[in-house]
Amino acid sequence: MTSSRFGVNDKVVVVTGAGRGLGRGIAVAFAEGGAQVVLVSRTKSELDETASMVKEAGSVSKVVMADLTDLEGISALASTLWDSFGRVDVVVQAAGRQLRKASADVTVAEWRAILDLNLSAPFLLSAALGKMMVESHVAGRHIFIGSLASKIGLPNVVPYAATKSGVVGVVHGLAREWAAEGIAVNAVLPGYFDTELTRDLLSDPVRSNWVMSRIPMGRLGDPQDVASACLFFASDAAKYVTGETLAVDGGWLAT
Repeated sequence: MTSSRFGVNDKVVVVTGAGRGLGRGIAVAFAEGGAQVVLVSRTKSELDETASMVKEAGSVSKVVMADLTDLEGISALASTLWDSFGRVDVVVQAAGRQLRKASADVTVAEWRAILDLNLSAPFLLSAALGKMMVESHVAGRHIFIGSLASKIGLPNVVPYAATKSGVVGVVHGLAREWAAEGIAVNAVLPGYFDTELTRDLLSDPVRSNWVMSRIPMGRLGDPQDVASACLFFASDAAKYVTGETLAVDGGWLAT
């Protein structure tokens, strides 16, 4: 087996949520691997910063500003993404948000907002791009960023956990629908990572101690850890892997 089987050189990769955090790390990792990257987020300044990092990595990118919660506009967005480089080989669904709140206090508006961004938008976008892949005979890859919250019960994040559990269902269903077309669909389930959101969350010493005590490797994940899993799923080395969820959690689920 040659190293080229693990490469992504010249692939066209769409990364949502590319403006920061895990999405940015994933986008830069694909750029370092020689992929052309389409960066999607709603904040131009963040996208421009990621685009500069992609350029420094020696690759090219296209920046697409989009509000993924505009569900009626997803079909048009998919066409824009496809037209950026004339095709799409890989879709990484990294956009998302968390809501930390007691379930009894969650409003209908909050429930709908997190459902739209974390579940409805990635499903609709992958469905639209998947259709284009089928029509163009592209044996593409769809990679969803899920969460350990889909595997374990955690208090005060029920809406978030529900959306990430839904993502796993989408992965399983799309994997079966598109398998005969050579399109693979998988998910990466990150544990606790060193991102802006997690730094704020773990500023509470009690919560920080609780989290760290449950990670056998004894450290937070680095965005490159998730990016590496995405690179594997996008490579030819994983062409017979579909419908899978890969936890990248430092051993949390093993405890």
